[in-house]
Amino acid sequence: MHVVILGAGALGGYFGLRYQEAGAKVTFLVRERRAEQIQKHGLAIRSPQGDYNVKDPILCTDPNNIEKPDIVIVSVKGYHLAGTLDSLQVLVQKGAYILPVLNGIEHMDILQEKLGEKNIIGGLSFIIATLNEQGYVVHSSDFHELVFGPLNSSQEEVCKRLEELSSKAVMTATYHPSILYEQWKKYMFISAFSGITTAINLPIGPIREHKETFAIAVNLLQEMKKLANACQIKLTDDDVEMAKEKLLGLNNEATSSMHQDRRKQSPLELDHLHGAAIRLAKQKGLTLPYTNMVLGMVKPFANLT
Repeated sequence: MHVVILGAGALGGYFGLRYQEAGAKVTFLVRERRAEQIQKHGLAIRSPQGDYNVKDPILCTDPNNIEKPDIVIVSVKGYHLAGTLDSLQVLVQKGAYILPVLNGIEHMDILQEKLGEKNIIGGLSFIIATLNEQGYVVHSSDFHELVFGPLNSSQEEVCKRLEELSSKAVMTATYHPSILYEQWKKYMFISAFSGITTAINLPIGPIREHKETFAIAVNLLQEMKKLANACQIKLTDDDVEMAKEKLLGLNNEATSSMHQDRRKQSPLELDHLHGAAIRLAKQKGLTLPYTNMVLGMVKPFANLT
């Protein structure tokens, strides 16, 4: 199976290298600057689940030079999505399916409208990772989960092939027939986790120590459940409780990628996550006061570069 990774950041680098380790052909479609960094240092994982190093991974800066792609894992930040659409169009025309693992849900409509519904597979991931100065992936969580599934019957075969490949890889991979439900569960969780850690500018441990502060995260979960229900996705109170328990179970220093980006004064996925929720809520006639509060608190830090 030929896997193309569009966006060799921490997430794409991690799963791409794990698939290569499992025996797949993996091509990293990257920008010139990232290609130069990888050519200089190679690409590597530093992880409690096992390190892996590749001196000369297959790199490409032009999608026209990629032959016979089967699946493209899109792992860019939400604010970079628009810049990937032309490349993805080229790869779809070559027969590839697109598996986006971005946070949020708004990108699904954008991709389906641009590239065709039959070409977009549902997906999400759970991992805490970042890049070090050499551009290596530093994986710091116990979990490294990739979840994917078909949105129509024509995608079942490629999803089964990816499931078979994933079973050989150092990751937790799940083929899920109700993938939209799973995407909304992730959206609910990440909106609360990224929202509270970025707004308060602290990892989850100190936030949990103050019940009034942690209550904000719980209210964010409940708002996203309400929004999902308005979109005919039947998230339940049990789903909210499971997300809350997940927040309670994280190690004290765990934090979100958006909070990491705030620390580095990098652009934030605020509009892609919380802004998108507000836009969708407006369409459904809902108000999300806690989500709106996070949006207002974090917005001054969203584009400091």
